[in-house]
Amino acid sequence: MRVTGARFPGRYIQAPGLLARLGAEAMPLGTRALCLLDGNVTFLEEAVRRGASPLELNLLVHGGECSQAEIDRGVEAGTAAGAEIVIGIGGGKTLDTAKAVAHRLGGVPCVIVPTIAASDAPCSALAVIYRDDHTVDHDAFLPRNPDLVLVDTDVVAKAPARFLAAGIGDALATWYEAESSRRADAPNCWGTHGSPLAFEIARLCGDTIFEHGAAALAECDADTAGPAFEKVVEANILLSGAGFESGGVAGAHAIHHGLCELPDVHHHLHGEKVAIGVLATLLIHGRRDEFAQVRDYCASVRLPTRLADLGIAEVTDAKLETIAARACRPGEIMENEPIRVTPDMVVAALRELA
Repeated sequence: MRVTGARFPGRYIQAPGLLARLGAEAMPLGTRALCLLDGNVTFLEEAVRRGASPLELNLLVHGGECSQAEIDRGVEAGTAAGAEIVIGIGGGKTLDTAKAVAHRLGGVPCVIVPTIAASDAPCSALAVIYRDDHTVDHDAFLPRNPDLVLVDTDVVAKAPARFLAAGIGDALATWYEAESSRRADAPNCWGTHGSPLAFEIARLCGDTIFEHGAAALAECDADTAGPAFEKVVEANILLSGAGFESGGVAGAHAIHHGLCELPDVHHHLHGEKVAIGVLATLLIHGRRDEFAQVRDYCASVRLPTRLADLGIAEVTDAKLETIAARACRPGEIMENEPIRVTPDMVVAALRELA
């Protein structure tokens, strides 16, 4: 039996100033909360504590990596606090840790508060688990999406525009990977096939970032949550999250996983690496006219177009083969492409991006 479907967070709300409503919005889910606060945004602690009232808040500063050790630390803190809900506030690795901790605590409700729009992590039931050396260990597929995603666009607009650009890179992959999965009739992240709605969400995600990406970055440069910024934040977080999770993932993220094998790229953002994956995948498929258009678009929204832009200044055969082997290992999401992609094909594409 061929099953189709789509999945979403329980509730998604977005507006300037929403952090002040954190407690009021989360109270229906529980009263005792473990809050994982990203170490990069500890300056928000006072605002978080004010906004979380009347929740009983137990705050733990996240260690920086979504690793098994960090998840274990969160579970220990949540157990000690008798947490009824888990709140994650920050970037993708903190949010993924919060989702994993909530699951390990017996499936307690999870509230996600992204402080950047750098990836589609906030809405998904996925946590990417890294090793302590920052390489990808595995993808942990969780049984349910966050119960509430609360996006304060005043907070997001004050983050460096580089994060918004990285989110555009992650969202760029949503349409291409969903379309590859549709053409390959490949299952999505949770084993069904994308519904027509899933592919429409992925299409809208792509249309939105292509139309409004550059203007959104200009608004972000001015620390302003303007109309283009609001549209792109929603695309980066909600549309990309629902689009990838329901439509499917494929080659761009497989190449991302391969890139993460190189220490050269560890100071670069997820979406920056995914953008290179999109460009490489277009080359693999021989879609050179579209590759040129997407490359020019990436340049216009501050995304990398060359391996050197990711810190790979010296491109060697050994590095390319390491990336390709990880991207094409058996059971990898590269198999969701509508053609069989070999390591040699990945190496050839990446060499063109050197």
